[in-house]
Amino acid sequence: MQIFHNPNYNFLRWRWHALILSWVVIAAGLGMIYFKGLALGVEFSGGTMVILQFDQAPTIDTVRQALDAEKVGGGGQNIVVQRYGAESDRRVMVRLPHTGEEQGTGLTRMADEVVKALNDAKVGAFKVVGTQVVGPVVGRELTQKGISATIFSLLGLLVYIGFRFKLSFGVGAVVATFHDLLVTLAFLAFFRYDMSLNVIAAILTVTGYSTNDTIVIFDRVRENLRGMRRDNIDDVVNASVNQTLGRTVITAGTVLMSVIALYIFGGEVLRGFAFTMIVGTITGTYSSVFIAAAIVTFWRGKGTPRVPAPVAAETVVKKSTKKSNRAS
Repeated sequence: MQIFHNPNYNFLRWRWHALILSWVVIAAGLGMIYFKGLALGVEFSGGTMVILQFDQAPTIDTVRQALDAEKVGGGGQNIVVQRYGAESDRRVMVRLPHTGEEQGTGLTRMADEVVKALNDAKVGAFKVVGTQVVGPVVGRELTQKGISATIFSLLGLLVYIGFRFKLSFGVGAVVATFHDLLVTLAFLAFFRYDMSLNVIAAILTVTGYSTNDTIVIFDRVRENLRGMRRDNIDDVVNASVNQTLGRTVITAGTVLMSVIALYIFGGEVLRGFAFTMIVGTITGTYSSVFIAAAIVTFWRGKGTPRVPAPVAAETVVKKSTKKSNRAS
């Protein structure tokens, strides 16, 4: 399936614009994380999450007032109460920080207190449809493992691509992947999605997807370096990106359609995962073209990438003949 017929876009012309845009987004995201923090799911922060389904949808303020009255979870801003899923589902999520014991019945005490407080306040008939409880030690352990998995994946990419291609290619791929990670975290901070295990899984999936897209472009660059000996590296990279453009658009488009459908129809549990995949797919495609390729051009400079092609054998024979005639 051919989408573009002999495309010849000058992508590298916009590399500085792309780098500035990326830095603006990343700086804004880091500022948001610094001042407001990154929303952590129960898996990492530790605590209790209870999902309630009501016969008649209550207001969020009514549920919060009932919990504050009983001082559940310490009351006040320590409690997170929000609608869960579509409004027609009549579901409410209550999340409380972990306090007290970390084992035995202490882990389920908070969930029982939530149910008791709402029953005492007579907010309406409801049932518990889901409960998740994670202690602080487990949360810290999951946080360390999530960070370690991301760091080791980046190091593995650097080693593999540096060995398979060249060091400049490996650095470009790792910088692009790190860029994707920071941009994704920025958008998670902007839209206040919780950092959960599902989101970590999406981030690692996006890392692999972005790297695969980058390797396809780099492989074409390596092939073109042999045939375009007299061209500078900018021309070689531009030609390679254009040659793989159709494949890039088809791959990114099909992935996007899938994750958008998952975001719309997958329910609240998968919404954070799908959102992360949407952002990661877009930024992964963008970084393969504008970030990874740009790093290679910066690293290798603007000179000719290889020595000029060797002189043809026929020319050598002619020169030898001329010298023989002169000697005679």
